[in-house]
Amino acid sequence: MRQPCPKEFRDDVVSVALNRHEKTTIAQIAKDFGVHEGTINKCFGQADIDAGNKPGRTTDESDDEARVPVAGESADQLCSTRL
Repeated sequence: MRQPCPKEFRDDVVSVALNRHEKTTIAQIAKDFGVHEGTINKCFGQADIDAGNKPGRTTDESDDEARVPVAGESADQLCSTRL
């Protein structure tokens, strides 16, 4: 399974795409960033979720759930950091 793009990367892609010249296509931006055009569409979707414009798991929620406990950290301690 591929790792998700870092939030900073997604933010850059969305910013460039939203502020692009009218003749610049999403396909060209994808090529410039070295990603598939579908990746940019996913970045737009995640940005909408993070902004609260669309339902779904925010980046912060997903990051919290993916966090692995460090040595000596109990399940209760891990869960309390997610609140």
